[in-house]
Amino acid sequence: MYKILTPLSQSDFERYYKTRWELLRKPWGQALDSEKDELENESIHRMVEVDNRIIAVGRLHYINKTTAQIRYMAVKQDYEKQGIAKAIYTDLEKEAYTNGIKLITLNSRELATGFYEKIGFTVTKKTNLLFNQIQHYEMQKKL
Repeated sequence: MYKILTPLSQSDFERYYKTRWELLRKPWGQALDSEKDELENESIHRMVEVDNRIIAVGRLHYINKTTAQIRYMAVKQDYEKQGIAKAIYTDLEKEAYTNGIKLITLNSRELATGFYEKIGFTVTKKTNLLFNQIQHYEMQKKL
């Protein structure tokens, strides 16, 4: 069984960021710390643990009083298609809704657009090609 947690301690955050890097940056040769941006301290972070190992991560930050963005969502391959990404998303959506958010936006990797469509997002436009390899699409969901 897995648990959705909020990283709280410095150790939690170190493990959380390392997992984010391993899943979202390392496979494309990106440097450690490339998994972070200037919004980390004001964002809501979630991680999923199994047997004290982080297997999934996700983040929410507020753009304004009615719009938030999901970023850095990832699940380790051995745990995909088990409802874990949906559970993290649902947790972050509840947080956003509780704080008055009416619209959630995200930039999805092409392979993940089907997942996001299943949970209510729609593609609004084709966006950037990350690392010259990974096509992204802007997606939105009204709450």
